[in-house]
Amino acid sequence: MIKDTQAIVHVIDDDESFRTAIARLLCASGLRTRTYSGAGDFLLNFHEDGVGCILLDVDMPGGPSGPELQQSLAQRTDALPVVFLTGHGSIHIGVDAMKSGAVDFLTKPVESDALLAAVGAAIARDRARRHAQAKDRELQADYDSLSPREREVFAQITAGRLNKQIAYDLGTCERTIKAHRAHVMEKFHVHRFVDLIKIATRLDSE
Repeated sequence: MIKDTQAIVHVIDDDESFRTAIARLLCASGLRTRTYSGAGDFLLNFHEDGVGCILLDVDMPGGPSGPELQQSLAQRTDALPVVFLTGHGSIHIGVDAMKSGAVDFLTKPVESDALLAAVGAAIARDRARRHAQAKDRELQADYDSLSPREREVFAQITAGRLNKQIAYDLGTCERTIKAHRAHVMEKFHVHRFVDLIKIATRLDSE
């Protein structure tokens, strides 16, 4: 039993009876659901509404296929994790889907435990993504709060330069550099030099 009343599972399948059955199973497990008759229906009606995942069929008439929708969504930084659930799968399609970032590739009929495990993993992945993105925004805000001189000091100390070397380069005294260094650490809410290194690496990777 997942019991995650905040998460939403977006069920995309052209079989109405199957969509209904899956939605009931997920709701009974404590999840909210939204259902769509195909990829086109999803693209027209989906709106971002917090943590969740997509439960996606492969072959759906009248619009993009499941893999095509996955490829399209993968271009977005806020893309929800995808779990494929299909009656028309193949090893080739499954491998391509997993390489493109799918959490799992399940075939119908599926055992409820396997489905709920895959959905739970997808929701956990989405929560981790959102947490990481929030952390990145927080770090960027902290960096933006640095003065121009503090940014210079931050760049040099995280490059491994000594206080006296930085002082010489910037034409000031070592005591001033130590003060700037203390301000930098305070604004980033850290107490160890190694934490500044991690922050610099993370900022550089954005």
